[in-house]
Amino acid sequence: MTFPLSLAFLGVVFGTSALSGVFGMAGGLILLGFLLAWLPATTAIAVHGVIQLGANGSRAFLSRHYIDWRIVGWIVLGVMLAAGLLAWLRYTPDERVVMLLIGMLPVLVWLPRRWFRLDVSRPLDAVLCGCVAGGLTIAAGVSGPTIDIGFVRTRLDRRTVVASKATIQVIAHALKVVFYWQAALALSRGEWGWIALAIPLSFLGTRAGNAILRRLTDASFRGWTRWLVTLVGGYYIVRGIMAW
Repeated sequence: MTFPLSLAFLGVVFGTSALSGVFGMAGGLILLGFLLAWLPATTAIAVHGVIQLGANGSRAFLSRHYIDWRIVGWIVLGVMLAAGLLAWLRYTPDERVVMLLIGMLPVLVWLPRRWFRLDVSRPLDAVLCGCVAGGLTIAAGVSGPTIDIGFVRTRLDRRTVVASKATIQVIAHALKVVFYWQAALALSRGEWGWIALAIPLSFLGTRAGNAILRRLTDASFRGWTRWLVTLVGGYYIVRGIMAW
């Protein structure tokens, strides 16, 4: 990794962590795309998991008083079931498939809420949501909008949604790092040094985003989230199609 690319990497980590600190998603989508531009899919997903552990961990810590631990527990159970299944199948990601999967995820935020019957306040729904989100986290590297599907029928406020999602993502990304650990070992010590430096930057970015989150209303939060993830998703669909 060249010095200019390393500096760009640190800037992207800070900026995307700030975005995720505000909206609880989108930042991870952008960061993964940056990593896929210069790393193989398996390595990019592993590095993404390490960085997102720092970003989501700090977001969960800053909003820890709003975490709904009962919901988190059931969803994490589903995430672990999906991870176990993919490990049994010996799944290996393809960059083009990853791009298309990421690009299609934002479509979910535009579908009418009445179409979704999932409510993560119900244990069975939470486990199902975790299975889908966990599978996508490992298969494509991200899963933010799929977790949102389970939250649209709850009456949780934006802070509880962001805090609970961050906690779920901490565990999901940890499993992802373990899943692709061998690919991550291909990186040099110097590259891991830049990654280690990026972790505290992800915390600072999350803190900056958290300050903005407190100023948003629930309505503006949901509106901006939709448009942001749709723009990012459109970019990935085009990029994925061009790669075939």
